Amino acid sequence: MKKFLNQTDTLLHQSLDGFGHCHADILEIDRGYRFVARRTPRRDKVALISGGGSGHEPLHSGLVGLGMLDAACPGQIFTSPTPDQMAAAALHVAGPKGVLYIVKNYEGDVMNFEMASEMAQGPVASVIVNDDVAVQNSTYTTGRRGIAGTLVVEKMLGAAAERGADLAALVSLGERANAATRSMGVALSSCTVPAVGTPTFDLAADEMEMGVGIHGEPGRRRVALVSADAIVEELVTAIADDFGALATGEALLLVNGFGATPAIELYLVYDAARRFLGQRGFSIARGLVGSYVTSLDMAGCSLTVTRLDRELTELWDAPVHTAALRWGV
Repeated sequence: MKKFLNQTDTLLHQSLDGFGHCHADILEIDRGYRFVARRTPRRDKVALISGGGSGHEPLHSGLVGLGMLDAACPGQIFTSPTPDQMAAAALHVAGPKGVLYIVKNYEGDVMNFEMASEMAQGPVASVIVNDDVAVQNSTYTTGRRGIAGTLVVEKMLGAAAERGADLAALVSLGERANAATRSMGVALSSCTVPAVGTPTFDLAADEMEMGVGIHGEPGRRRVALVSADAIVEELVTAIADDFGALATGEALLLVNGFGATPAIELYLVYDAARRFLGQRGFSIARGLVGSYVTSLDMAGCSLTVTRLDRELTELWDAPVHTAALRWGV
């Protein structure tokens, strides 16, 4: 294992120290490393809080700022943050309009955010993201996993919260944005968790894992490596088939890298996905390419498609200023 590393048990805190110093104009790191928060919280709006295991950066901490999250709780690598972290974040950023937790559908995350909700001192609600069409259940979940579609849901909700939407309206919007979103990923290599020191799973040089999860969970099947067009066509087919009769109209296409895939390949994947989605009835009106929901050093990517209407398009286009996303300001 070759990594920039001092000790495995100091990796997260030292990384957060660097992250906080680099982006000190827009965010701050809690002294106990329990959460990342907006430098100047807006307590006149519903506070949006998300979080999850580290190793998926820039999700979620890199999405804290204007037009997105008010706070994010980083757990240890691939490990859910604790209810105490979430409660501390809520106490720091929330005002009288309450807190909305945005939760990826993993059993540990769901359980701990539910416990945090029970500890809340004011209005609180949750939105569960479960955009992965690859499998219905895995080691980590009951039902579909939450993957890169989480970024889309957080962007839509962040814009609406910034405009003053109340808690009930945000819950409804979050459920609608999640229902309009489908994702699926493919791995060309495994990731290596630093504390373990060996790859999470083994792939031969001529193999890929179709439908892999962001923690290295197995997907639909392990198959021989084929051309980029063939890979993308299978991903698009799975997503479009899951939409069924709704596979039509304007859409947002997110091509998300898992950490070790260069931009030149991700844009090639975007071009192929745009072509195949067009054949299935979608018109790509908005696009985003980059490594936003990663799996440490895994090579591979995921496709996320969100069906757009006028409101969702406006919310996507609304100003955002975070470490990972910046436009319109």
